[in-house]
Amino acid sequence: MNFTNPLVYGVPCFLGLILLELSYSKHHKEKKDLYKWKDLAASLSMGIGSTILAPLTKTIAAIVLFNYVYDVFNPEIDGIRTNIMGWKSFGYSWYIWLFCQLLDDFSYYWFHRQNHNVRFLWAAHIVHHSSDNFNLGTAVRNGWFTIFYKPFFYMWIPAVGFPPEMLVVCLGIEALWQFQLHSVFIPKMGIIEKVFNTHTMHQVHHAQNIEYMDKNHGGFLNIFDKLFGTWKELDEAIDIKYGVTHAPNSYNPLVILTHEYKDIWNDMKKSKNWYHKFMYAFGAPGWSHDGSTLTIKQQQKLLKNNS
Repeated sequence: MNFTNPLVYGVPCFLGLILLELSYSKHHKEKKDLYKWKDLAASLSMGIGSTILAPLTKTIAAIVLFNYVYDVFNPEIDGIRTNIMGWKSFGYSWYIWLFCQLLDDFSYYWFHRQNHNVRFLWAAHIVHHSSDNFNLGTAVRNGWFTIFYKPFFYMWIPAVGFPPEMLVVCLGIEALWQFQLHSVFIPKMGIIEKVFNTHTMHQVHHAQNIEYMDKNHGGFLNIFDKLFGTWKELDEAIDIKYGVTHAPNSYNPLVILTHEYKDIWNDMKKSKNWYHKFMYAFGAPGWSHDGSTLTIKQQQKLLKNNS
């Protein structure tokens, strides 16, 4: 069964909503500076690049990897797809769709969290956080290199029996939800906050305030953040500063896309010890062999001890 990726319809909606928010912000006294033209141009450039690369992603993820894994772990036996563990591979019932979306959300949480915990992955993901503005334009400011490793976080889902095309649709739905979270105009939403990842929670995620960093990695739901200790509610008394502590300081898309890789290389040259070199590339961002820079956990522990 073939399905259309919902992002096909999402892209023109993204552009329309960005234009709407941009226009509204310019007539809103407190939010006139929500958008900066050069910053928006850089974000759109990287968004366009991601759109161009999207067909390649679909080829790698859906046609090659997901289908290969699905076929290997769910061979046809007497004309029926059967998982190697013995159960019948899943069909297209509504509750199967919901379960697939839940597993997609679980995978997204760990994919997103590791993007913040492993520096080499952070070098690709930092692109999305590199703007000091938080708006719908920032939502399309995506790194181009994440697309090459993201599918590996999801390949277990077709392996257990979910059709690859179902997973691709769920990935598209997740992306649509993530886009609309990047708005400061949506306040806390009461009981919805108990279950879903909301706009205020995502503001926390994009903040560079020490107490907020590496929090709220969820997609649709916030349950995985709560289960695994990374959930943080927005404190409206705290003045949020968006962006990253080591910003690229450039509107050049190529600089924004590659600056953290350059920093990794320069840090690796600080020590001749191969373990140190490995940790500079694959340890937590901020790790250093001499304590000259600190990881987020180290900074948060220090802040807690000093408070």
